[in-house]
Amino acid sequence: MKTLKPILMLAMLIAGPALQVSAQINLPEVRIIASTYKYLNATDNRDMSQPVRMLELKAASYDVKKSEFYDDDYDGYYISFYIPDGKILAAYDKDGKLLRTAEKFKNTKLPSAIRDAVNQRFPNWRIAEDIYQVYYYDEKEQADKTFKLLLENGNKRLKVKINEKGEFL
Repeated sequence: MKTLKPILMLAMLIAGPALQVSAQINLPEVRIIASTYKYLNATDNRDMSQPVRMLELKAASYDVKKSEFYDDDYDGYYISFYIPDGKILAAYDKDGKLLRTAEKFKNTKLPSAIRDAVNQRFPNWRIAEDIYQVYYYDEKEQADKTFKLLLENGNKRLKVKINEKGEFL
């Protein structure tokens, strides 16, 4: 038993740093060009779930000029970004500027303003399903964000539409 302890201690000293190194997560580098700041500011997705934020960041950092199908002859490009929770259709000009997006996400984590507004107006109802839609327009420098919710209370069902501020439409 006494000879086993030094061997175990030596094995832990060798394996310990190796386990720490393998636990590191390497994230891909994201390049954001200045023209996409308007998009990121307009969508302002800090309260949204991680899949929404990641896909919007992917659309903002996409470089059309580095894609395999880029050609100077075309004036614009439509690029689709998909994940299981949602999708974004983005329109870029020939210089790679993000012109507009149409986004749709299903059953995402809702911001607290939305949850609070629903709980206040419909206290005994639960949110069964939700759809988050964003339409961004570069010309307006704004994004129209709406939530379509399916509420349930026992056997009763109700569909409501609400904006990002918690105002019912």
